[in-house]
Amino acid sequence: MSNAKFDLVIVGSGPGGYVAAVRAAQLGKSVACVERSELGGICLNWGCIPTKALIQDAHLFSSLQHAAPTYGMTVETAKLQWGKIVQRSRGCADTLSKGIEFLFKKNKVTRYTGSGFVAAPNTVEVRSANGKVSETISAGKILICTGARSRELPGIKADGKWIITSREAMTLPVIPKRMAIIGAGAIGVEFAYIYNAFGTQVTLIEMLPAILPIEDADVSSRLQTIFTKRGIDIKTNTRTEKVDLTEKGARLTIVDQATHKSSTVEADVVLVAVGVTGNVENIFAPAATPQIEKGAIKVDKTFQTTVPGLYAAGDVIGPPWLAHVASLEATIAVERMFNVGRREMDYSLIPGCTYCYPQVASVGWTEKQCQEKGIDYEVGRYNFANNGKAVALGETDGFVKLIFDKKYGELLGGHILGAEATEMLQELVLAKRLEATRDEIAQTIHAHPTMSEAVMDAAMAASGQSH
Repeated sequence: MSNAKFDLVIVGSGPGGYVAAVRAAQLGKSVACVERSELGGICLNWGCIPTKALIQDAHLFSSLQHAAPTYGMTVETAKLQWGKIVQRSRGCADTLSKGIEFLFKKNKVTRYTGSGFVAAPNTVEVRSANGKVSETISAGKILICTGARSRELPGIKADGKWIITSREAMTLPVIPKRMAIIGAGAIGVEFAYIYNAFGTQVTLIEMLPAILPIEDADVSSRLQTIFTKRGIDIKTNTRTEKVDLTEKGARLTIVDQATHKSSTVEADVVLVAVGVTGNVENIFAPAATPQIEKGAIKVDKTFQTTVPGLYAAGDVIGPPWLAHVASLEATIAVERMFNVGRREMDYSLIPGCTYCYPQVASVGWTEKQCQEKGIDYEVGRYNFANNGKAVALGETDGFVKLIFDKKYGELLGGHILGAEATEMLQELVLAKRLEATRDEIAQTIHAHPTMSEAVMDAAMAASGQSH
């Protein structure tokens, strides 16, 4: 058993952990990363990347089925090969995981395989699955990037077969005929899109009044209409009371929270997608345990915990549970712990993306939030049905909605529903960071024909100049 010494030891190699490791190595620090599974964490291996591969295949399959009426093409056979679709998504994850392995070697980051356990403020033990200590590492600084896992509903425990999480949803042996999804946030909505496109009868259940409840109400409402037209049975303001296993799958008992009437939903498989909770268990010895509240490690603006020299970043410190947030938090943590930067996180600039079709992308405040804050605002909206590129692509569902401060014209929020919305969003994130105004966006030349012209047109619409 060795007792190696490093400037920094990172526990977890997800989008927070591996980015932090590379950044610290670039600063000339000796770095170790402890990871019990594949490099890249849940996001790369069982989240962000493989789901986007499944979504791309679902979109392609759906497009082929509608090619004749939309594009004037007849596709004789669009045969679904589910096994190959799953295999492709797993291949995408494997390729990127190997890419992180290359980055570690290139930057001389030492990898330890096992679970990291903070035995003392400056000591990390590497433990095997049975708890045996294989390595003890001394560390000047420790960064916890252990991420999060799917949250369970009380009384509804996932069994991996009939009641599943997003992880099992990516590798089901066959496409189910009926799927009930509990939770209509980004994860629930993306899987509803995937399985509906592949022919599954999907029931989407959400406790709150709208799907994608954190998005602007206009976006959520329009997407719900689109999903309903595609045959997805959406039940909002509905609570799931229990799930009983049957000979044919599962039976959900649900309650309409407005009428208090109960009903049942039959499904072959139930996907629980009600959020995540931080992986904070079995990581810290009593003398090295930081403050933890509601499954999240508490940190200050430098991402240091209540234990000196112990830092944390990413999903394990709480929302927003996003890969790009984890990467920036971890980068700032490294820069602050080694005194090479003074920047802080600005959570008002976090882009949010949902990768169904049409896609959803947003930054900043919703219209409801502006109302709650008592802000005098104005709205500019432009429909993709009027955008030349969208018409040419046959992707006219959706719109761009921009919210501006009425007095100064500063961009407060940007919301896009449409094809490639997640790619278009970056202009609005940068505009908000630079405190761009309505007129500056409207007067910026946008190439024609492009989907992004709708951003310019929405800004023009806010001042009554829309084409």
